[in-house]
Amino acid sequence: MQKILVTGAAGFIGYHVSRYLLERGDRVVGIDNLDDYYSVQLKRDRLAQIEGHPAFRFEPIDLVEADRMMALFAEERFDRVIHLAAQAGVRYSLENPSAYIQSNLVGFGHILEACRHHRVEHLVYASSSSVYGSNTKMPFSVHDNVDHPVSLYAATKKSNELMAHTYSHLYGLPTTGLRFFTVYGPWGRPDMALYLFTEAIMEGRPIRVFNHGKMQRDFTYIDDIVEGVVRTSDQPAAPNENWSGECPDPGTSRAPYRVYNIGNNASVELGYFIEVLEEALGKKAQKEFLPMQPGDVPATYANVDDLAAAVGFSPKTPIEEGIARFVDWYRRYRAGEFARGTAASD
Repeated sequence: MQKILVTGAAGFIGYHVSRYLLERGDRVVGIDNLDDYYSVQLKRDRLAQIEGHPAFRFEPIDLVEADRMMALFAEERFDRVIHLAAQAGVRYSLENPSAYIQSNLVGFGHILEACRHHRVEHLVYASSSSVYGSNTKMPFSVHDNVDHPVSLYAATKKSNELMAHTYSHLYGLPTTGLRFFTVYGPWGRPDMALYLFTEAIMEGRPIRVFNHGKMQRDFTYIDDIVEGVVRTSDQPAAPNENWSGECPDPGTSRAPYRVYNIGNNASVELGYFIEVLEEALGKKAQKEFLPMQPGDVPATYANVDDLAAAVGFSPKTPIEEGIARFVDWYRRYRAGEFARGTAASD
């Protein structure tokens, strides 16, 4: 049994990771600031599914609260940390950049300091496929240079990788960054395409289809993501003894540091994604075609060979099955079939 801190435990991935860890017998402390970037009710409803578990404790803490963070680490003595909390969203980073600086940079600094001082065995943290920015060589590889982000969100995630490397190098803290590709599934975020499209189609409203439907994304089902996250956490990063400063590999280091892609290893065009959703809903979408948004990239596609070799990661869920599962959950959630959390106002 491990004692594991999951940050962002009320979030989409954080909730699912916490539930998986509890089901396999770990003790989990979850933290989240329950901000109102999207529905606080949804976040509380996620928490309501696991708050009754005897091995789960939730604390409403913001990452920027350095003293509270350090006190929590001192009290709990975590074996491992899975850091999933962040200010999410590429487009919102154009409107409110300070939120990203505080949460994703200042907050991540506090995580690193707490892990360092309390001798955490392994820190796994959420990076993002957005770090590939202007890169066009497909599939994206962790061995490629990623120095040209096209959004502040992406820049903060690249910064997290650099900050983590510094702590791995200076203090021997094992750190692993996971570059998430588009994650979807039950309890998903309402600001992402699948939730937005499902809600609009069911209510008879048009959906906004950017880049005229030619966007391509490596859609990855939540269960596959969770298994990859937990397997990675169970295997602390180790130094690459063959790393060379003459030809530096961006994905590894002489320090106990790793970066991996975690995706479905396939790219799906948005138009087909919508067709699959229409089939699952039994209803056609009204489409409003629009140009690509600032900060977006036209395509993502993950090379996951390194993660497969390291921990046996193997995504199994085809998009047709994953979307059908989401639609089933969405209908049940809207019908009130799940326990409800005590809500603050949105």
